Amino acid sequence: MSRLIKSGLIQMSLPLTEGEGTIKEICDAMVQKHIPLIEEAGKKGVQILCLQEIFNTPYFCPGQDKMWYASAESVPGPTTELMATYAKKYHMVIIVPIYEKEQAGVLYNTAAVIDADGTYLGKYRKNHIPHTSGFWEKFFFKPGNLGYPVFKTKYAKVGVYICYDRHFPEGARCLGLNGAEIVYNPSATVAGLSQYLWKLEQPAHAAANAYFMGCINRVGEEKPWNVGRFYGSSYFVDPRGQIFACASEDKDELLIGNFDLDMIEEVRNTWQFFRDRRSETYTKLVDL
Repeated sequence: MSRLIKSGLIQMSLPLTEGEGTIKEICDAMVQKHIPLIEEAGKKGVQILCLQEIFNTPYFCPGQDKMWYASAESVPGPTTELMATYAKKYHMVIIVPIYEKEQAGVLYNTAAVIDADGTYLGKYRKNHIPHTSGFWEKFFFKPGNLGYPVFKTKYAKVGVYICYDRHFPEGARCLGLNGAEIVYNPSATVAGLSQYLWKLEQPAHAAANAYFMGCINRVGEEKPWNVGRFYGSSYFVDPRGQIFACASEDKDELLIGNFDLDMIEEVRNTWQFFRDRRSETYTKLVDL
């Protein structure tokens, strides 16, 4: 019996920015801007929905202003509890990327996973933290300490990788070995060199591990940081590395993709990468 999935990705521009309201007002405006598309996803029967990196704030990392520490919150916490109401209302799994405060001075770039009945299943904390070329993330985030968890949701086994993580194939492999059928990569990436990598690396991860991926990027420019243009282009890619649905570069959008999880076994029966791995020859990787 086929395991058909309808999944959604939301890419979104910023409605308010620094200087146009308090941090709370800016975050609330971003959440409220998402609600109509979350509702649309639910009404269209989306089973698994993923939002973009730190979805309810600007991408403030081009600056190094500690005022943005105030936008962090507990996970689970107020925003995940709000998203849980929509998950339960529409029987829809929601991946909620958010700025997490574990305790004073301990902050993470995190994605919470909420099951279709509104149950909080757990979280992934971004493991690879950049600190270069206007992406000064080490000022804001500690590296993740939860490994590469896979969450058994109502519809599929889901893993999460966040933005800069995608440059590291090791974690993508771990998610496959841990049983992920779909890996979501919420991101904030701007035009330039990374635009070429955007449609290179993640299809490669999908093909190397024979799972589906949903890849989300912001849209528009965010002042006052002006780090560049977030070029959207959110997409779904299948276990053969083929992109089969792609969003625009310049507008707020709910992208919906339909796919059959049975394709994973079909592809793995052809390309036996997990069988033919030689893990005993890779020990040098963790010694270097």
